[in-house]
Formats: sequence, C-alpha cells, structure tokens
Amino acid sequence: MGFTIMSGDNNAHLTIAFIRSLADQIDQATNVIKDYQASMQQQGVTIPSAALNTLQTIRSRFGALQKQVINAMMELQRLRALADTTALINSTLELDAVLEHVMDTVIELTGAERGYIVLKDDQTGAFDRFVVARGIDLTALTAHDPNANGQDFIVSHTIIDEVAQTGQAVLTDNASNDKRYKSQESIIGFALRSVLAVPLQVRDEVIGVVYCDNRIVAGLFQPGDLNTLRAFSDQAAVAIDNARLFAQVRQQLENITTMQDLMDNVFDSIASGVLTIDSDGIITTFNASAYQLLNIPLSADVIGLSFWEIAPKFDQPFDKMVDRVRQDGIPRTCDVNPTVTGLGERQWQVVISCLVDSQQEIQGVALVVDDLTEQKRRQAQLHELRRYLPEALIDNFQTVEDVQVEGQERVITAIATDVRGFTTFSEHLEPELLMEVINYYLSLASDSINLYEGIVDKYMGDAVTGLYNTQLNPQEDHAVRAVRAAMNIIYDLYALHEIMPDDQRLYYGIGIHTGSAYLGNVGSPDRQEFSALGEAVSVAKWLESNAKAGEIIISPQTYEWVK
Repeated sequence: MGFTIMSGDNNAHLTIAFIRSLADQIDQATNVIKDYQASMQQQGVTIPSAALNTLQTIRSRFGALQKQVINAMMELQRLRALADTTALINSTLELDAVLEHVMDTVIELTGAERGYIVLKDDQTGAFDRFVVARGIDLTALTAHDPNANGQDFIVSHTIIDEVAQTGQAVLTDNASNDKRYKSQESIIGFALRSVLAVPLQVRDEVIGVVYCDNRIVAGLFQPGDLNTLRAFSDQAAVAIDNARLFAQVRQQLENITTMQDLMDNVFDSIASGVLTIDSDGIITTFNASAYQLLNIPLSADVIGLSFWEIAPKFDQPFDKMVDRVRQDGIPRTCDVNPTVTGLGERQWQVVISCLVDSQQEIQGVALVVDDLTEQKRRQAQLHELRRYLPEALIDNFQTVEDVQVEGQERVITAIATDVRGFTTFSEHLEPELLMEVINYYLSLASDSINLYEGIVDKYMGDAVTGLYNTQLNPQEDHAVRAVRAAMNIIYDLYALHEIMPDDQRLYYGIGIHTGSAYLGNVGSPDRQEFSALGEAVSVAKWLESNAKAGEIIISPQTYEWVK
C-alpha cells in the first residue's frame, strides 16, 4: 500500500530526513573503506574488515529504524483518518450519509479494491440488505444473480455468515488457499485473494458486516489494518445504529403528525359542534362547527377561555345539567333553546358526557351539539303542507324555503270531476252501502289526480276538484298532467266496473281548463284550507257540468298546451 507523509507532520519529516542523511553518510563511508581495501589488496596489504562490518550493521539498523518510523507514520496517519472520519460520521444522523462515509473510510484505510456493507434485516434476521458498495454493482448484489448486468457475482456469504454469527473479524491474505475456506465453492469460484471483514456490533448484537477484498493482490491486508478497522467498526456501528434509531423516530413522528393532521381534519369536518371543558369550565378543544353554532369567528382563539364566558343564554339552567353529569358520570341528552348573539333563538340538542383519565377519574365533560332549528322549522312547514299535498309529493321536497302558502295569482290547470247519476242511484241504497260505494269513486278520482302530483282541492258530495301548477306544486307541464289524470280516471273507472255489480256502475263527467286563478288559504283563523278562486276553477266546473257520462271536455286554452 502506498504511503505519503502528510505535509503537517514536520517533526516526522525531519526525523526521517535525518535518518536518511545518516544512512547516506554510512553508505559513503562504506564505499570509501571498500575502495581503500581494494587499493591496499593490490599492494599486497590486507586491511581488517571489522570497521566495514560495523558500518554495515549500523546501516542495517538505520534501515530497520527508517522502516519502523515509516510504519509508525502510516499507523499515525490511519489513526488520524480514523478519528477524523469517526467525528464526521457521528456529526450526522442521516443513515445514508453515515453509510457512505463508513464505506469510503474503509476503502481509504485498507486500500481495498472493492467493498460493501450488508445490514441485518429487522424482519427476517438475515444479513442480506446490501446498502452501499464501492467497486461493486449494488444492483447485482441485491439481485443475487451470478449473471446480473453481465458481471461476476462477487458475494461470498460464507465469510459474511461467519462474521455475523461469531461476531469475530476475518482476515485472510489468500482466501483461495486458506484452509478455512478451501472447501467453499464461492471462495474458489470468485478467485478471492485478500479478504477483510469485520462486524458492526452494538450492545453485543451484530447489526451488519463491513466486507472488502482484492481479487489480484495477496497479502494486501495486515494485522494493523484489522485492528484499525475493528476500532473504526465499533464507532461506525454506533453511528449507524443512532442513524437508524433517528430514522425510526422521525418516521414515527411523521406518522404521528400525519395522524394528528387527519384527526384534526376529521374533528373539524364533524357537522356537530364538539367541545370539551375541564373541571373548571375551561375550554380544551373546540371544533369548527362549534364556532359556527356560537357565531364566533374562526380566527378567535377560544382555547383556554371559560366556556361560561362565551356560552349563550339558555332557556333553562344548563350549567346545572353539566354539573350533574360531572358528578354522577351518567351521560345525558337534552333539548335546549339558547339565544345566540347574532342568530337569535336556536333549538339545540346537546349530548353531555364525561371525560375520564387512565385512572377513571373525571377530568371534565364533552359537549356534542346539534342545531335542530332549521330541521324543526322544515318539519313544521312540511306538516303544514301535508294538509294540502299528497304524501308522495311531500317526500320529493328537499327544502320548503321557496314554498309559500300566502295568496298569489298564477296560471294553473284545474280538473273538475263529478259522478253522473249519483243522486238517483243514492235513493235506492242504505246509507252504509252508499258511503262505501261513493268512497270507491272519490278515491279513484283523487288517486289519479295524486298520481300526476296534483292537489286535491276539495270534495263536494260526489265531485272532486284537482289543481296543477300551484305554488305548492309548480309544474311546467301542468296541462299535460291534468289531461293524463283525467284519462287515468276513465281507465281506472272501467277497471272498477269489472269487479262491481251492474247496478253500482256509475260514470264520471270531467272538465279541464287552463287559466288564471288566485290561490291561498281561505277560511277563519281557526280553520283554513288551501283553495283556488277564479277563471281556471269556474270554467273547469262549467265544462264538467256539460260533459256526458264517461266524457272529458278540455277548453281551447288547455288544448293549446297539449295539442
């Protein structure tokens, strides 16, 4: 392995230069003595060789001293590089950066041709996680394919497994001839020469292996390299373990942050107002819906404030209900009518439940608030509409905001029906049977009117009136609906006749007109009905009175709508 004296090592440089200078002087003295001996021998004089032998011994010792100084300098340089790199890898907690530094340092300290780091898989326990490599295709390592990327497969699991299992380093100057591995086909097949592998060990647990080799040079690695690499691997293992722990903590923190964000989003997306207060009435959580219920700007920070300072005025002692839940721990649901600033009187349903800690001690209460004001207002309106509209039409309403029962004038289509011959027919039947028969005919007419979403205006004896396109059932095709309802009455009438006795078979006369009418509630303050007055109803009734049994008469105005 090559060696260069560091420029900063002045004392070492001077020492080596001084040793070399003395060695050069000894070499010059040796040459002078040799020349003098040769000259004297030519004259027949023999000079004793003791001085020459002494100089050669001194020269040999100077050579050994120079080698020792150079070896010491090399060891010093390795130790300095080790210290610098150890400080470097311990200055970061990024796992990838630590692994890269470790691998680069191993190559620098050993002069290896190739190297890699394999880590223990936390799930399987196998040492097969190749994380970084030098002079080796990491893809080929990971693939475990001898022909991956056209390269030789250069991993010997024999040495890796030995180091991982024993926790002892392996150093061999010629693996192919080493009796420990001569029987291993992987060693022979890979033609490995110098191999050095050390464990990465933390708290008596091997977490990985650092491996380096050379396929050409035998005896590349020396015991000093092994000692240096052992010391380095101990520090590197701690740095890697710290980086892995940091990565795990960071991942857990990211997961917690993501979960917290998710919970915050879920919490704020809850339609109900949700807030918690501690035993002193201080607000600890408050979601977005709670801000809306109390008509408080979202920018206002209410956490840490007393709930009773911002609470609305309740129609009953709400604080006493909260106290009872806090005392006995029994959840309660109550309906209250608070007066909220800017919103007026509201109708709330509040669920009050206790907050308990891990010791089951009550630490406060949670309030889940639903504003039922609009819902109850809608229910009241729908209840009012059921007096006038068929149930199927009510079910179609999503909102009653635009529905007005106040009087207004509009173009509608009215259908008037009357049972022909009912007066004569009724003279021969008992009242009970008469009522049963007339209900058949009235139901038939009203069912057909409802089928096309009309409003049954009123029953007058054996007559039924229906309205289309009122403010309660606005329809663009109101004339078509009325005509189809009339046709349906006739069809159903013939179907009814098939199951009725001949003497009970009656017929309808029907009139339909499209025109203006005034619609709204009529009657006394105690009893009102929704009805229509005007041309549309009067003309329809007049047409019905002129229709024969089983006949439908429509006005020219209605014909223009349906022709």
